Amino acid sequence: MLAPAPEAPDKSVFLNIPYDRQFTRLYLAYIAGLTSLGLIPRATIEIPGGQNRLEKIADLIRSCRYSIHDLSRVQLDRTAPVTPRFNMPFELGLSVATAKLGGRAHDWFVFEAVPRRVAKSLSDLSGTDPNIHGGTIEGVMRELCNAFVREVPHERVSVAEMLRTYRLIARLSDDILRATRAKSLFEASTFKHLCFVASTTVGLSRNY
Repeated sequence: MLAPAPEAPDKSVFLNIPYDRQFTRLYLAYIAGLTSLGLIPRATIEIPGGQNRLEKIADLIRSCRYSIHDLSRVQLDRTAPVTPRFNMPFELGLSVATAKLGGRAHDWFVFEAVPRRVAKSLSDLSGTDPNIHGGTIEGVMRELCNAFVREVPHERVSVAEMLRTYRLIARLSDDILRATRAKSLFEASTFKHLCFVASTTVGLSRNY
């Protein structure tokens, strides 16, 4: 049984996505979109390696009020041995367990690129309507607005506003890589920088 959840910030969102170069545009779209909605992205890339990583992932999920699980990467990879990716559905399972047994409110959302594919790839989710983003930046932002329309009704943010934030962090991504000496945007330091720049941009735009 899961341990009781710690105090969860009402605006924290666990972001469960594939970490690879091909997903970079949607990764930035999630950061820009969530931040524009006044939410705080969290991710497993913040967790250092080593022992008890699974426990730390479960703790991170329990610390978040919401979670988003992008199951659009279900195809086999190209690196031997050829395998599918199970991290995303596994972490979705942890979030479902948190919602059922964690003792604290936790709402989870499933995002996909292709309609009706979740019904085939994960039939246990039958009855759950995934948010279909079509593999596009604007699609991710549109579906974020749809997913959180009730959870954050005080925030009225358009996709156009989200796109402005996206373009800024995308433009600054190379500078962030140089400043952090990171090898990719999918590292703890770059993730934190991207979220900070996005939140600063949103804050400034709302003051004018």
